[in-house]
Amino acid sequence: MFWPVPMYLPLLVSAVLALVAPWVGRRMPPRAGAWAMVCAGVVAAGTWATELAILAFTAIGQVPLVAARGAWSVRVLAAEDPVSRKVAAVCTGVVLVLVASLSVASWRRGRALVDAWKECRRMAAGGDLAVVDDPVPAAYAVLGMPGRVVVSSGMLRLLDGPERRALLAHERAHLRHRHHLFSLVLHLTAVVNPLLRPLERAGAFAVERWADEEAGVVVGDRRVVARAIARAALASSRARRAARSALSATGGPVPQRVQALLAPPVGRHNGVVAAFVVLMAACCASLAVTAHDTERLFEVAMRAHATAAQVSTR
Repeated sequence: MFWPVPMYLPLLVSAVLALVAPWVGRRMPPRAGAWAMVCAGVVAAGTWATELAILAFTAIGQVPLVAARGAWSVRVLAAEDPVSRKVAAVCTGVVLVLVASLSVASWRRGRALVDAWKECRRMAAGGDLAVVDDPVPAAYAVLGMPGRVVVSSGMLRLLDGPERRALLAHERAHLRHRHHLFSLVLHLTAVVNPLLRPLERAGAFAVERWADEEAGVVVGDRRVVARAIARAALASSRARRAARSALSATGGPVPQRVQALLAPPVGRHNGVVAAFVVLMAACCASLAVTAHDTERLFEVAMRAHATAAQVSTR
């Protein structure tokens, strides 16, 4: 007999990871927090989607045509299956919706990245910097081959020398560490599992904080970075034009970023890292147990089918 509780355990564990990960990630240094939240998002979304697919397949496997191809007994599978047909049917519908949603989101984000790459090719730039003659203050990083830091003349006139260095260092950190890909992965995981939307926001904040801290190292003064971000945000809030695929120094909750830069840097806590590792390991372990139980379930049905076939041939 197969008990239903382990079959649903991965959904519960992945939900706990999705809810806890933003809180834990914000208490880590920005770089470590960004990586941890991306990994947690991938594990939680992967566990969620795989478990739903496993639950759905227990119903699909009871379709006579599918059972004939798989050579297992529909009667035994239905008798031993701990998942009700209604639950499995709902899971099947959810999986189909997830596949469609993920396809649409991937297409939209992919097109945005391609458009950004084409925009980079059209820009006249000195190295990785493109200055646009525009009085509206704006600055953002555009992913490409190579990427570009786009700054308006209005933004350059607004900031003094050290602040300009801080702003450009922030945008270059986005390009150097491929932060666009972090944002893409976090967005797609939130599409797969809506519980991960707070994690997407927390991860986006960690990415901006990562770039802030890199800029602080470049200019040697985190207060200069805080001042540059605050002035740029106040000016650009009146007319923000950065593309959806771009990462801007004025992105995210600016007051919290400025406050973090004025406070001492966040130290690394091994207990926080261990909590992340334990939760992700629990997700993987629970999914492995469910997959093993499902495999045993179908093995029982296959043995029953083989025994019935032997009896019929005698």
